[in-house]
Order: sequence, then structure tokens, then C-alpha cells
Amino acid sequence: MIDLNVAATSARKPETVAKAVYDAILHMGNAGRGHDATSLDTTRMIYQTRKKLTTLFDVESPENVVFTANATQGLNIAICGLLQTDDHVITTCMEHNSVLRPLYQKEKDGVEISFVGCDAKGVLQYEQFSLRLQKNTKMVVCTHASNVTGNLNDIAKIGAFCKQNGLLFVVDASQTAGVFPISMQKMQIDVLCFTGHKCLMGPQGTGGLCVAKAVEIPSFYTGGTGVQSFSKTQPETYPEHLEAGTLNGHGIAGLSAALDFIEKTGLDTIQQQEHARMMQFYNGIKDIPQIEMYGDLEAKQRAAMITCNIKGVSSDKFCDILAQEYNIAVRGGVHCAPLLHQALGTAKQGAVRFSFGYFVTEAEVEMAIVAVKQIVEALT
Repeated sequence: MIDLNVAATSARKPETVAKAVYDAILHMGNAGRGHDATSLDTTRMIYQTRKKLTTLFDVESPENVVFTANATQGLNIAICGLLQTDDHVITTCMEHNSVLRPLYQKEKDGVEISFVGCDAKGVLQYEQFSLRLQKNTKMVVCTHASNVTGNLNDIAKIGAFCKQNGLLFVVDASQTAGVFPISMQKMQIDVLCFTGHKCLMGPQGTGGLCVAKAVEIPSFYTGGTGVQSFSKTQPETYPEHLEAGTLNGHGIAGLSAALDFIEKTGLDTIQQQEHARMMQFYNGIKDIPQIEMYGDLEAKQRAAMITCNIKGVSSDKFCDILAQEYNIAVRGGVHCAPLLHQALGTAKQGAVRFSFGYFVTEAEVEMAIVAVKQIVEALT
């Protein structure tokens, strides 16, 4: 299979990730739940993984790295925990349902939502942030990069706006963590939510949120932590404050190995290679008259994806042919981002997203270009 659906999950991982998970299944204990070597080794491994993420994202302290099952869980913890009745939040039309649905849930509790729009290419209209500002505005929550178009948002600029106006800044880094440099402190991010199984090239079931020290999020769920067992309430200190029950140690071991691979390879190298594969594909299909593409494709920096349609052909049909006849994995439909598809005019047709990971080869991209040309010829 040619995997061009990396924006959904990285099907190809570094070999060290698989080995780390395998070894963990064979030998891992439960962190904080024993004095034996396996339990202590697991505790150390999890802490070291927190340290690696602290370095990658410029978090103030490893204790402020909280593990979750995915970015969705992290976003729910941040949004539902920080917003209260009569608060106002600013978000964008680019958001995934992992942001939108928690916000809609809070809207039922009396939270007011305002949306910043985008232009015809799906580029965020930054001037609207100040226009949406209200006396009761508490938070801005937005994606770092669109999972539909690949357009990259200037989160440093948005962070500066939040700092100037005393707002909390929550960032969804699902499509960028592991490829683009992110500094919580320099970009003035209060909560950074990430998933481990996409650009970070770790296992599914891993992710987390990194929380600035000044931010207090109520415990989302409570239970065993291995510490303060006589307390009737969840510990007040991070990470246990937001972690309850046994962590996904096997997955975190794989994520740790993936972080080592990223650190050794370098973010610049990963970004440049993914960008090169994306541009190879773009240049191969851009002159096909029947192909419509979406997003700011001339931007110097963008997530490595090309989203397109064949005029008059449903995105589902396009995807099915790619999968069944060419063994190419892509993603069609609305990509859990309904507002952006409405803005792009693709709500009914959906769109087909080709996304490019570090392990995609030039030969595979060339095969995808040939496949698109043949499908267009057959259908139009």
C-alpha cells in the first residue's frame, strides 16, 4: 500500500517504535505501582518521555506534560475545564470537531462562541480576532495547521494577541507536532494539545496536553494515581492532577522511541522532505484541467498535504478507486472539519486529501500522479 493518508495516522513508523512497544509488552510493569525493577523502569521511562516532550515543545517543566489517549481528549480537558458559564471564546472556521464539539457542548452551558473566518484559499483572516474580542472573552482556541488544506496558522501572532488581551491560548497541534518547531513559551501558548500517532510517528492511543504553570485546569476525571492515596480528591499537582488510572505505558514507550528518531533526524530535515514530496505531487497534477485544489498552495510553509477534487466526481468515488484499483490510501469526505468545507464550498462533494509523511518515496508519489491522471481520463 502507498500511504498518502499520514494526516489521519502515520501507518509507517520507525522500526525502533515497533521494537520499543514489543519490548514494553514483554517486560513493562505499572508506573508508580510497585517497588520492583519493572515498575521502577517504567516510571523512569515515562518521566524521560515527558522530558523529551518538554524539550520538543519548550514546556516549562516535565511535570506539566500530561499524557492522554489522543489530542481529542486533551482538547476536551482544556476546553471543558477552562470555560465556564458566561465566558466568551474565540475560535476559527478551520477547526476539527475535536475543538468544535466540546465548544458546542459548552455553548449549551452558557458559553458564547465567535468564529474567525478565512478567505477563498482557506487562509485565516487575522484582523478578525480583534473584531471578535469582548469584555468576557476568556480564551482563543485554534489549530496550528488545517487538517483539510494544510494551511499553517501564525500561532506566534495569535499568541501575542492573547497575551496583550489577557486571554488563554489553547492550540491544537495534531497536524504539526513533530514537523514544525513549537515553543510554548515564545509563542505564548497556555495549553498545547498533541497526538502521538501522526507526525510524531508514535503509536495510536498516545497524546497529551502541555500546560503552562500559571494555568489551573480542574480534574477532568479522578481515580488512582499511585500517590496521595488517602486523599478524597485528585492531587493538585501536575501531571497526576489530570492523569487517573494506569497510563498507556506500552504506547508511551513507542512514543519515546519516535521522539528519539525525530530528535536524531531533525525537524528541518523531516519538514523539508515532506514538503518536497508534497510539491512533487502538486507539480504533477496542477495542470490537469479537471482537478480543483484547495488551500494556499503558494505558501512557503504549510503542512504536507494536497486536497483536491475531480470536477463533478464525488470525493468518495475518487478515494474508492485509488484504494481498490491502485492500493493508494488517502482520505475523502469532510475530514471532521465542517465549517471549513462550508467556507471552501465543498460541503456536499467533500474533498480528497493526499498527505505526505517522512517515509513516502519519490517513486510512490510518481505512482500517485499517474493514478490521478488515469482516473481523471477514465471519469471525464
